[in-house]
Amino acid sequence: MHHRFIALAIALTFCGMTQAHDTPHSSAPAPQAAGDDENLWLDDIDGAKPLAWVKAENAKTVAAYAEGQDFKALDARILEVLDSDAKIPMVSKIGGHFYNFWRDKQHPKGLWRRTTLAEYRKDKPAWETVIDLDALAASEKENWVWHGVQCLKPDDRLCLVSLSRGGADADVVREFDLSAKAFVKDGFALPEAKSQVAWIDQDHLYVATDFGPGSMTDSSYPRIVKEWKRGTPLSSATTVYEGKSSDMSISAFRDRTPGFERDFVLRALEFYNSETFVRGKDGKLTKIDVPNDAETDVEREWLLVEPRTAWTVGGKTYPSGSLIATKFDDFMAGKREFTVLFTPDEHTSLSSHSWTRHHLILNVMRDVVSEVRILTPATTGDWKSEALGGAPALSTMQAGGVDADDSDEYFLTVSGFLQPTTLYYGVLGKGDREALKHSPAFFDASKYTVSQHFATSKDGTKVPYFEVAPKAMKADGSNPTLVYGYGGFEISLQPAYSAGVGRAWLEKGGVYVVANIRGGGEYGPRWHQAALKAERPRAYEDFAAVSQDLIDRKVTSPKHMGMMGGSNGGLLAGNMLTKYPQLYGAIVSQVALLDMKRYPHMSAGASWMAEYGNPDVPAEWKYIQTFSPYHNLRKDTHYPPVLFTTSTRDDRVGPVHARKMAARMQAMGFDASFYENIEGGHGAAADNKQSAFMNALAYTYLWEHLK
Repeated sequence: MHHRFIALAIALTFCGMTQAHDTPHSSAPAPQAAGDDENLWLDDIDGAKPLAWVKAENAKTVAAYAEGQDFKALDARILEVLDSDAKIPMVSKIGGHFYNFWRDKQHPKGLWRRTTLAEYRKDKPAWETVIDLDALAASEKENWVWHGVQCLKPDDRLCLVSLSRGGADADVVREFDLSAKAFVKDGFALPEAKSQVAWIDQDHLYVATDFGPGSMTDSSYPRIVKEWKRGTPLSSATTVYEGKSSDMSISAFRDRTPGFERDFVLRALEFYNSETFVRGKDGKLTKIDVPNDAETDVEREWLLVEPRTAWTVGGKTYPSGSLIATKFDDFMAGKREFTVLFTPDEHTSLSSHSWTRHHLILNVMRDVVSEVRILTPATTGDWKSEALGGAPALSTMQAGGVDADDSDEYFLTVSGFLQPTTLYYGVLGKGDREALKHSPAFFDASKYTVSQHFATSKDGTKVPYFEVAPKAMKADGSNPTLVYGYGGFEISLQPAYSAGVGRAWLEKGGVYVVANIRGGGEYGPRWHQAALKAERPRAYEDFAAVSQDLIDRKVTSPKHMGMMGGSNGGLLAGNMLTKYPQLYGAIVSQVALLDMKRYPHMSAGASWMAEYGNPDVPAEWKYIQTFSPYHNLRKDTHYPPVLFTTSTRDDRVGPVHARKMAARMQAMGFDASFYENIEGGHGAAADNKQSAFMNALAYTYLWEHLK
């Protein structure tokens, strides 16, 4: 069981990014007084007056960018991709079946369905529908969005299904019987909340949810986890652990691996700062004594530890980003002898790992390009290590175990900017893998070329970026170029096939760039930690360096260069707008953080203070204000046109940031467009149709300004 808190917000799938060398605007912005906020009325997310403003702004944006034939054609072509029956139906194994959640034109909300491996091998498998979400939503008169499922091992008959209203992070949880293909009458059920639930056994759950006033953290996640018995009211559940209101979240689960059943309680203090406890049969909690910022993985007899800062233990020092292993029971008994499984260097980092029954799969990045290694545990000494074949140049290869309890099966995907995804299936130790599925080519890739470059940031750091460009491109500075970035929460941006980028940008003659700036995880924890809190501007300097490098190489020029980012990448977009306006001809900021003074008090914002700092502490606000776009707007600056997009149902970042930023810029007389999807959650879209519209809007906006 891998105890890992997944970081904030993945940027929207169809985007791109870049950075520049330039320094910020010559005269430092004078941040607006934090208490002087003329737009607080927009904080009332569902209020009549703010929603009237939203609808009026939406109408203006649609009239300007989403009513022409070019927009409608692009919208239709992106939707065609999203609804395509030819896409790979990715699956996960539950019991003896392989399950897939599928959306298309006939099923916009989606089908949860299953098949066998023998059927899945076929070009057109026979699928058995388990839950028809469209039919369920219609019968219950709810706008359900699928949030996932977890089933009770080993028989995998009873499951907990999570459904969201309109795409918010908060969801309802309902018990489902896979054999009957029906919700269990009077079964386990939780009302809408940001819950975390897990099976203990058939009649008991661990439940962390909204138990009433005071039961949620400042970050809007559960503060208390309880044990709940079937057939009893939730109010009678017994408390397992209570965290502090300042914690990020509390949860618990049981590892039901036969012969290695263990109960764990997780206390997340903040991102990449957590404590994991083993819960004994008497209810006593014993902490797994590793650094709070280390990631731990307990699988059968093994404990894996991935230190995020150098860890000296047992007379040895293990570097940040390494992976080490020991016997779990030995460690809990006090022994501190580890085997080193992976050590990073200047160019390599560990992207992820997963188990099969007898092996450990490592997904490694070398200068952001993939390698896969297979390790076989050894009772003593080094583990056996071998490569799982090579990936094509400048591509991404990711492997993962199918079912660590029962088999050495694995799935592997290979993808690149111009290379549609191929899904492979194999069994470690039993011959070569087989290609099961191929994603179709949604655009003609033969006209383009992919290259990797390194820009030099302000402090001398080499920053990699990928460029996808027409083979016939002339280096005359006139090419419309879209640069995409994220740069936060140790999230890496690797090469990936995007039909949306191909159809919406490359086919028009544009250049697409992905910048691997600090704050991300491309070079492991060190790359992330280099842009935390007071060092956050390093990420923006990196992005500026990439952007400037594109100008210096005469790929493009400011008039023809745009940038886009979502969530933390939307904050990046806001800072490129306010710090480096001279570099861009247009900017799109999606589901963004922008008001960094009040962000901890909006939606789930308090959970990100380990990333950005606490603006309520004067010493920390002193540096945070330097990267708060909302406070760094100046009337005497020329800003490029900008589009802010968000969602009313985004309960992670929330729509208030984008609303206020657009309103302030408009009041200052700047060209700031705004569009808020009434549904969609943090992904800004609740179905394929909405997703196609939001992406077509972003690309149309950029093309209109950069061509």
